[in-house]
Amino acid sequence: MLKPQAAQAAPLAFEPEFIAGLKEIFEQRVAFNRVLGLNVTEVLPERVAARIDMRPELVGHFAYNRLHGGVISAGLDAMGGLAAMAAIGAKHMQDAPLARLQRFARLGTIDLRVDYLRPAIGSHFVLHGQVLRLGSRVANTRMEFLGPEGELLATGAAAYIVS
Repeated sequence: MLKPQAAQAAPLAFEPEFIAGLKEIFEQRVAFNRVLGLNVTEVLPERVAARIDMRPELVGHFAYNRLHGGVISAGLDAMGGLAAMAAIGAKHMQDAPLARLQRFARLGTIDLRVDYLRPAIGSHFVLHGQVLRLGSRVANTRMEFLGPEGELLATGAAAYIVS
């Protein structure tokens, strides 16, 4: 005899004002993210995504029109931080959106590792980030940097202070 399945809980979703506030912090208030042209495309409790369009200011090797490695590293770091913010926001859903956004004042990178796998050549790039573990003081993340056709160009892992 089949056992009845337990009711599935609805997936956690952020309020539009929380997502808008997070995007404003990341795209406007973090000046270096503006330099990168980082555009947040997805904010979910379990993962985040963004896009960087290629521009002449971001070229690292002029002969190949290849993206500078510093852009890749900074983009991966930003995605890890955004993933940590999303996870913290999800952990404190009982708080109002503005109160959750104020929790990010002390977030900072304490360790970052980047593996460059392929040259970053293309019209745009897609970045993904997710939290592997959110502790009371440290968040551990994993990130991906993809080319326009979805090819994996670089990966990252980072730790962020969250307390």
